[in-house]
Amino acid sequence: MSAQASPAAELVAARVRDIRDYPKRGIVFKDITPVIADPVALDAAVKGLAAFARPLGVDIVIGAEARGFLLGPAIARELGAGFVLARKPGKLPHETIRAEYELEYGTDSLELHTDAVSAGHRVLVHDDLLATGGTAAALVSLVEQAGGQVAGCAFLIELAFLSGRARLAPAEVHALVRYDSE
Repeated sequence: MSAQASPAAELVAARVRDIRDYPKRGIVFKDITPVIADPVALDAAVKGLAAFARPLGVDIVIGAEARGFLLGPAIARELGAGFVLARKPGKLPHETIRAEYELEYGTDSLELHTDAVSAGHRVLVHDDLLATGGTAAALVSLVEQAGGQVAGCAFLIELAFLSGRARLAPAEVHALVRYDSE
């Protein structure tokens, strides 16, 4: 974890569980389920991310399926904003727009209802983890396709050694907990 961590970040980081060799050999998975199971850590996570976003004047928080759905609505509530879902293809019942992104082993995509973000809406992009930035870049693309403005990007965890932040430039990026190395 980064040396200049806030008390909220330290509390959250203390609850993140490392799972080695998941989902495949050589990966250290950052499991956030202990964070959301602990009411004090959960509150610190939501309030810490909302504190970053509050000065940005956010109208909408967008979260990626599935773990972006865990904290995204709570952050939106804390900000007095709405929350919209970016889901895997075929999961939303209304007309959608789509953004594809690269994975290590191919491509994937996310969809958003065409009426979820209106022109001029200030949108906070949220997911639980920023790694290589593919999912977050797809969220940014969806917001821009819909005519919204990305106000910033907020993540519970950033794996800074994977340089995902660079893919989101020029958006302001914040992570509550930052890991500079595995």
